[in-house]
Amino acid sequence: MRSLPLSVASSTAAESPFPRSTPELADPARLHVQGQGPPLIYVPGLDGTGLLFYRQARLLSHRFRVITYRLRDEAPDMDTLVRDIVSHLARAVPDHAPAVVVGESFGGALATNFALAHPDKVERLVILNSFSRITPAFKLPVAVAGLSMVPWSTMQFVRRYTAARLHSKHTHAEEIQKFLLLTSATTKHGYLNRLRILMQHDLRHRLHALRVPTLYLAADEDHLIPSVREARLMSSLAPYASMQILAGHGHGCFLAPDLDLNSILHAWEARLPLGGASTSERLACDEH
Repeated sequence: MRSLPLSVASSTAAESPFPRSTPELADPARLHVQGQGPPLIYVPGLDGTGLLFYRQARLLSHRFRVITYRLRDEAPDMDTLVRDIVSHLARAVPDHAPAVVVGESFGGALATNFALAHPDKVERLVILNSFSRITPAFKLPVAVAGLSMVPWSTMQFVRRYTAARLHSKHTHAEEIQKFLLLTSATTKHGYLNRLRILMQHDLRHRLHALRVPTLYLAADEDHLIPSVREARLMSSLAPYASMQILAGHGHGCFLAPDLDLNSILHAWEARLPLGGASTSERLACDEH
């Protein structure tokens, strides 16, 4: 199967977690497809690179067509980012089969908005360490003001200093080094745009309309956001939702050596009462 490119401009082929890009397929979205099977798309967090799914992508590509991409830094609102997902799926999934959509942190908010707008394009929804809204209300304006004033080059020092609190405590040192390398591709403009988008974000009164099976994963040692509390809230509001606590994990747990999303999906799928029904069949049942 042909791979679409996803690469970090400053990385060498050996450093990149994905195969070398093909020049004639140059793609500003850095869309990348690996594996065969039903489609699964990863919606990245605030970093927006799409690169931090490399460990899970390898595990999942044995049974899924795994799609990763970079968030558009200049996107002014959530609706624009939702339309981007539609475009990426149209390109990567020519048969238009509904996809498993995996959203991490900010990507969880975006993935939920996508599932609300396009339930026919979502087979199942997986949300990791995300939120219905950001509280307290002053937190985001303060973050935007602070980030606007500091040189972007200091972010690498901040990430290095906070690594112990951001990642699961048993994440290997080499994975954290790779995290620092891959997130060096982030931009200040993209971060600020996404923080501003979150100022308008509140899912609490919309989750009742979420019509796809949804699994909320929450790390109990997440020091960045109250993932467990938020997962409990969102799973109580979404009609087809369940929740799983990831014991001993931090916010960036997709890099942890003992977290296998493929195994988690297998176990969840076995518990789904309508696991064998297609998306169209499930939506038809909801309408009756």
